[in-house]
Amino acid sequence: MSYSFQVNSIEQYKAAYKKSVDDPEGFWGDVASSFFWKKKWDKVLEWNFKEPDIKWFINGKFNITENCLDRHLGTLGNSPAIIWEPNDPEEHHRILTYRDLHFKVMQFANVLRNNGVKKGDRVCIYMGMVPELVIAILGCARVGAIHSVVFGGFSAQSIADRLQDATAEFVITCDGAFRGNKEIPLKSVIDDALVQCRFVKKVIVLTRTRTPVSMIKGRDVWWEDEIKKVETLGNPDFPAEEMDAEDMLFILYTSGSTGKPKGVVHTCGGYMVWTTYSFVNVFQYNLGDIHFCTADIG
Repeated sequence: MSYSFQVNSIEQYKAAYKKSVDDPEGFWGDVASSFFWKKKWDKVLEWNFKEPDIKWFINGKFNITENCLDRHLGTLGNSPAIIWEPNDPEEHHRILTYRDLHFKVMQFANVLRNNGVKKGDRVCIYMGMVPELVIAILGCARVGAIHSVVFGGFSAQSIADRLQDATAEFVITCDGAFRGNKEIPLKSVIDDALVQCRFVKKVIVLTRTRTPVSMIKGRDVWWEDEIKKVETLGNPDFPAEEMDAEDMLFILYTSGSTGKPKGVVHTCGGYMVWTTYSFVNVFQYNLGDIHFCTADIG
């Protein structure tokens, strides 16, 4: 795959920059045209910096997971999508191809639906750095739910504050997580947070550290058990929910070090187009390159 919008020289950079300033609608419309849209936008951009009120790809319809996964299956199905290196060098690494990841996202989207998650619901994700964290994020996007990833080192009070602000009725977590030589008891931290958040309906718990945890009947379910329920039905196909370009994709909270945490909202269309454009150009990405990231997703 080559990217028509990749900048490969200082001359191309200057020309691209000039067009982005002189004709932002034409510039970003060209970039966005390389993605899969169920319905093309009516207008690329409307902005008002005084309100502020900014809209991208107005009335465009699509689902970001079809762009992350489905459209690549024919060409990249057997290529690695995720190479996961564990915290412990003694533990085996994992490689998920695009086809593997697509299958697992379909499965988990079904798990979310079976547990009452629907388009527009808010889901808090508080997990260690495992591939299932990405599967959870993509599963939420597939369903049309708004995800909010909370840093796996935050306290119960920090989680409660974010759950209350986002009115997140669903939580995805692990029994525990490894960070360096420490074991973080994620589920028990969630339990402490939920004392203040009685509105949470479901907690989906992934087995990771095998730390003993308490599971509240009717509220808490094991990730693995829910996957088994989907497996008994065979093919886990889950048609992607059609989203508007200005629908919310996720909320990411500031650290709270300068006061109450503020939830930064990202919408579907602008986020997809800008992150891909910046990634391809900042990292000069070419097909087959491996991008290595050690940062916590939260």
